[in-house]
Amino acid sequence: MFPGINPRQMQQAMKRMGIQQVDIPAVKVIIQTEDKELVFSHPTVAKVNMMGQETYQIVGEAEERSLSFTPEISEDDIKTVMEQTGVSKEEAQKAIEEAKGDLAEAILKLQKTK
Repeated sequence: MFPGINPRQMQQAMKRMGIQQVDIPAVKVIIQTEDKELVFSHPTVAKVNMMGQETYQIVGEAEERSLSFTPEISEDDIKTVMEQTGVSKEEAQKAIEEAKGDLAEAILKLQKTK
């Protein structure tokens, strides 16, 4: 951590200051934001407790992945919306896509527009 300092002395100093550190044997860490994911494979993770406040330290290479917002829409989903609302297949599919795959929201939206 600090060059020239004995790791044992560092642990004792941290203990005197009320800092506890525990290594976590993590295999993968995923941080998800609104539009992407940061994936750490084989990270080094430590949980640090300082005066009752827990924080996590992650060290490793992050792979960035974008999140897909297009839901998978099955024929059964489309038929369900069509039966409940009496709309065409195209309208039902469009409503499901706009509702991001939420059938109840799609049905309610189509019923309000009638």
